[in-house]
Amino acid sequence: MLEDKNQERTSLSKLGEFGLINHLTEHFKLYNSSTQKGVGDDAAVISQTGKETLITTDLLIEGVHFDLSYMPLKHLGYKAVMVNLSDVYAMNGVAEQITVSIAISNRFPLEAVEELYAGIKLACDTYKVDLIGGDTTSSTKGMLISVTAIGSAKKEDVVYRNGAKETDLIVVSGDLGGAYLGLQILEREKQVFQVNPQNQPDLDNYTYLIERQLKPEARKDVPELLKELEVKPTAMIDISDGLSSEIMHICKQSKLGCKIYEDKLPLDPQVISTSEEFNMDSTMIALSGGEDYELLFTVPISEFDKIKGNPNFSVIGHMTEANQGMKLVTRANQEMELKAQGWNSFDE
Repeated sequence: MLEDKNQERTSLSKLGEFGLINHLTEHFKLYNSSTQKGVGDDAAVISQTGKETLITTDLLIEGVHFDLSYMPLKHLGYKAVMVNLSDVYAMNGVAEQITVSIAISNRFPLEAVEELYAGIKLACDTYKVDLIGGDTTSSTKGMLISVTAIGSAKKEDVVYRNGAKETDLIVVSGDLGGAYLGLQILEREKQVFQVNPQNQPDLDNYTYLIERQLKPEARKDVPELLKELEVKPTAMIDISDGLSSEIMHICKQSKLGCKIYEDKLPLDPQVISTSEEFNMDSTMIALSGGEDYELLFTVPISEFDKIKGNPNFSVIGHMTEANQGMKLVTRANQEMELKAQGWNSFDE
């Protein structure tokens, strides 16, 4: 957490807006044939024939969505892209392009912005998406990042939140709760560091959790895997605000209820042990933690044989009639009302 105070610093004013854009984007490659024109003109040009275009955007604000005292700028750039790609994959689509707009205060030299864009470029190279534009401007209060992702899908492949049917199975990819606990660890170490700047954190026992928070991966593989299994979800959403909030979105838009089974929630061993260390309930963390960027989806019960035993998926419940409500079935076989306790950017 110690910062090298002797780093070389280049003022952004030396480059100007267009010079900065050219400097940051000159090494980005184009991967998709639909990208006719990327950065460098008044507008990007994307050609689509016979497909639905998917567009999603997210705004990340310093002090609200990220803390640069423990979030490296390269990781931040990578994560800002992942947040958006995840939404495209949640529509059962393929992500193809992104735009990136940033507002930065004069406390950030060119080298800091280069680090941010190194993370963005790594995301583009890893997920084969094209940076096609954006904007840069000044900020009086820290850093703001806005990323828009553009993708596509065949009309018959697009999956919405409102298509779930009664008795459909509820399935989640990966495991839950790690990102939230990673944040708790980083916040704890930040407080320790503020008291004693000479104290270096020992994070070896929490590597998985910290990676889940600082460098999440969007689940590009899930739509691809489902196609291989010949399974089309009836509804799908990404888990950014917590499992409870997301399944409630599906229930409300599909006009159904649900039952989620506590003993079926997928938890990594580090989540369980660290929950105990923090005296937290691992079930509540899995339900409400957020930022896992796994995919939550429903499939007809007839497809169970295709997904059972698959290490990528856990069947955690099923959809019900709306009048049965949205319930968590505990290990003691008691039913509790699900509550949306995940991230709310407008909380005081």
